[in-house]
Amino acid sequence: QVQLVESGGGLVQAGDSLSLSCVASGRTMNMDAMAWFRRAPGKKREFVASISMNSGDTYYTDSVKDRFSISRDVASNTVLLQMNSLKPEDSALYYCAIRRGSHYNSRDREYEHWGQGTQVTVSS
Repeated sequence: QVQLVESGGGLVQAGDSLSLSCVASGRTMNMDAMAWFRRAPGKKREFVASISMNSGDTYYTDSVKDRFSISRDVASNTVLLQMNSLKPEDSALYYCAIRRGSHYNSRDREYEHWGQGTQVTVSS
């Protein structure tokens, strides 16, 4: 099994920055990609960004690619999401996920393990 634990969420104002962290533990050796998804109240869970744990290549949804940055620390099985210029519409529960195979995948059903989520709230 794989366990994912997110941290770093909070309440910020529009324009502020916030950094989320996700630590993976357990049977992570065969896992190739980690990603962040988010779910706002009343909306479906949506893809935010992903990264290849091997190459470090990244993939973003269009709405965040100029403001968010995903990175990884292979030694500690940690993925970070640096969020800048936050907007109220970024408010959501942010989830970390992991999968075998390509990071170039935004479909949540293809990610095998999930964290419990960390709340991000951006006030206007």
